[in-house]
Amino acid sequence: MNARRRLAPFAGAGALLVGIGLARFAYVPIFPAMVAAGWVDGGGAGLLGACNLTGYLLGALGGRGLGRRLGVPRALDLGMALATLAFLACALRLDGAAALAWLGAWRGLAGFAGGVLMALAGPAVQAVVPAARRAAAGGVVMSGVAFGVVLGGSLVPPLLLAGISGLWIGLGLASLAVWLVLRPAWPDPPMAETMGTPAGGQVPRATRLLATYALAAAGMVAPMVYLADLGARGRGLEGLALAMIWVLFGLGGIAGTLTGGRLVGWLGGRRAMMVWMMVEVAALACTLLPGGAAVLLAAPLGGFSGIGISAVALGAAREQAGSAAGILWVRATALFALAQAATGFALAALFKATGESHTAVFGAGLGLAVLALGASMIGGKKAG
Repeated sequence: MNARRRLAPFAGAGALLVGIGLARFAYVPIFPAMVAAGWVDGGGAGLLGACNLTGYLLGALGGRGLGRRLGVPRALDLGMALATLAFLACALRLDGAAALAWLGAWRGLAGFAGGVLMALAGPAVQAVVPAARRAAAGGVVMSGVAFGVVLGGSLVPPLLLAGISGLWIGLGLASLAVWLVLRPAWPDPPMAETMGTPAGGQVPRATRLLATYALAAAGMVAPMVYLADLGARGRGLEGLALAMIWVLFGLGGIAGTLTGGRLVGWLGGRRAMMVWMMVEVAALACTLLPGGAAVLLAAPLGGFSGIGISAVALGAAREQAGSAAGILWVRATALFALAQAATGFALAALFKATGESHTAVFGAGLGLAVLALGASMIGGKKAG
């Protein structure tokens, strides 16, 4: 049991590597490749990203219930199985409207899997590790997203040599391998630690935390869906420079997640959120500058803020809610997912209506990031 607890943060990281790092973010470098291969047009590719975000919302809302019914380890198994199946199903190419419907359904299921894994992995790990290790463990778990981004960015170019179908199959096999290796170390906390309510039934409102997290999520939809396409079709990057965009995004995410939890313990949740929002604003501002170099700068800044913010929010939730952190984290994850799903469809419509204008979608993202920064600054020291 002690060995299982020691390995739990790494198992949680593996769950998010697949459920978010690959099942969501590996799609970003695939986006321009699918358009170039004629699987979908630019508007359709953006819509598939929105379908994934909608599935994520449903998974985030249903994850706690699945954990209660199945137990955390089995619920994590379900999420990993669905993510793997979704990869393999996307390898089937159909024609016409059926293609978009088929891919949309499976991208939505991949998002659902990611939502379940995100809702359960972090709180479950924090419930089984000693209190002194919780901040660091939260960073390790969330770093799985960033390592998945790096893995996806590294795998996509060579897998593309086998075509789009071969790419999806390769990602499915990678997902299966991670699942089989890490599942013996799934965290298995007491049900009350992750699914119950604290004594007295009180959960802090944490209004500022939730508002900032939701607005930050909305602001990051543009880079999380369109960044590689901005580099390829918007700035003319190709070859190594284009492949580096998503690797840099992931490396920035690793830095953001591994430092996020620790800085919450050092600065406190409010100040740490403010720092991350400043970086997000800078990242989105860079996407509006001309030239490919600005995109390469925006990538690590975007990864640092967009992925690292989850480690900050998880640490802040534990800081504010204590034993009720699991419940507060599910609320935060659901709001994050709702904000991203709504913004994803709005940006897909905007992208199509403006003739696939990257300036329009990234300008909207910058506006939302500025609002998130403002939300993080509102209120005094006691504000929730």
